[in-house]
Amino acid sequence: MNIKEAKNFIKDTVTAYLKKDEFGDYRIPVEKQRPIFLIGSPGIGKTAIMSQIASELGIALVSYSMTHHTRQSALGLPFIEKKKYGDTEVSVSEYTMSEIIASIYDTMEESGIREGILFLDEINCVSETLYPSMLQFLQYKLFGKHAVPPGWVIVTAGNPPEYNRAVREFDVVTLDRMKVIPAEADYPAWASYAAERKLHGAVTGFLAGSRESFYKVETTAYGKTYVTARGWEDLSDIICLYEEDGKTVNEDLICQYITDEQTVKDFAAYYDLYCKYKKQYDVEAVFTGTLSEKTVRAASSAPVDERLALTGLLADSIIYEMKDVIDVHRMLKQIRPSVRAVSEAEGEKAAGRLDALISTASSAMSKKARAGSLSDSEKKMTRRIIRFYTDAKDRMDAGGDIKSIYNERINALREDSERELERIRNLFEGMEKMFGDESNEMLVLVTKLTLSPDSSEFLSDFRSDAYEHHCSVLKVGDRSRELRKEIEQLGGLK
Repeated sequence: MNIKEAKNFIKDTVTAYLKKDEFGDYRIPVEKQRPIFLIGSPGIGKTAIMSQIASELGIALVSYSMTHHTRQSALGLPFIEKKKYGDTEVSVSEYTMSEIIASIYDTMEESGIREGILFLDEINCVSETLYPSMLQFLQYKLFGKHAVPPGWVIVTAGNPPEYNRAVREFDVVTLDRMKVIPAEADYPAWASYAAERKLHGAVTGFLAGSRESFYKVETTAYGKTYVTARGWEDLSDIICLYEEDGKTVNEDLICQYITDEQTVKDFAAYYDLYCKYKKQYDVEAVFTGTLSEKTVRAASSAPVDERLALTGLLADSIIYEMKDVIDVHRMLKQIRPSVRAVSEAEGEKAAGRLDALISTASSAMSKKARAGSLSDSEKKMTRRIIRFYTDAKDRMDAGGDIKSIYNERINALREDSERELERIRNLFEGMEKMFGDESNEMLVLVTKLTLSPDSSEFLSDFRSDAYEHHCSVLKVGDRSRELRKEIEQLGGLK
């Protein structure tokens, strides 16, 4: 299965394990809750999905890489305890609490969240001295004498032996006590994640037309070469920052994240073309409705791969813009009840309610961060909310009222959405001029706008006649599969 499917399986399992009966006992007793073993090739997102699951379920997350642990840190340090059995006093070896178990209790104390996931990465690469204890842990959920607290689900991860020489294979007795979930690299699942993360258009565009370059791990005469989902995401982040600072993106930078020589050369060539298209076709002119006849002629006569690259560039640009607008819309919808409550109060009481809202939001964000379940999107949303409340309090101190302040933001949002709808209308008109009303390029654009969660929500909340017209004309659902096959047959740039 792909990593998205694996995530759903793990999330469903955790949800099932945490279900309680009428007496507050877990429906599946703790001792019967099989630890989950997620096994898959490196860099496909095994670690990343754990924080997503914890955030979505509202539970805590404690993560450890087991290759960093010794027997002492995992089990605790030994000490001698005196005990008396009948008339005989003996010395007995005891152990302090495991660092891992202690971290769970620390997280519960500091976050106030009593249930969570204990995620142990690289579980099948532990040291020789720790290996027997890990087998005991997986079977009995014990480190020494200290058990994982009730309400904490054990999820482990590891790589297959072909990717790591340090891997130790579990015996059947151990595996029979675990819930094994295999995961493989899968481009479509990653593409959805890439759209949510707003990864660089050159990365998503290149991989859309060259899926064989998405993931590979090979042994060559010069050693291991690898291309992973993690590598593409990290490369995307650094490219965005380099472009902000006006720095050059070249093969020397790319090979720090992607080590397959041919893939490095192919992507470097695509990136150069991507930048060329951005200037040559004057992307901003498409959105402002000032597209020149010269650009129209150049685009309509361009090779297929160039036309698709330009379409991807335009789609990514407008989707990122829509995300900025819809993020503000989500924030204003979320705080509307609180704003109404503050507006019904007067004077110091209103200021006190705002202070309480700021404190509550800050505290909730800090607790989730300490619990390891605060997602990037949730953090940004909470910070936007806190900033609104803080700005509103300052303006109220100067004589303003929160209802007027909120309505100002609503009016600004309305202006931004209308401006964005105008840019969308110009985009479709430009695409019609360059490629035609029922072209494959138009279908690519409509499909990308439909599949992206942010643009889909924007187009649902702020109706676009141009988008709805082309959805109807193109019958996106009927033709999307056929188009994907055509794109796959084109292959990548060589």
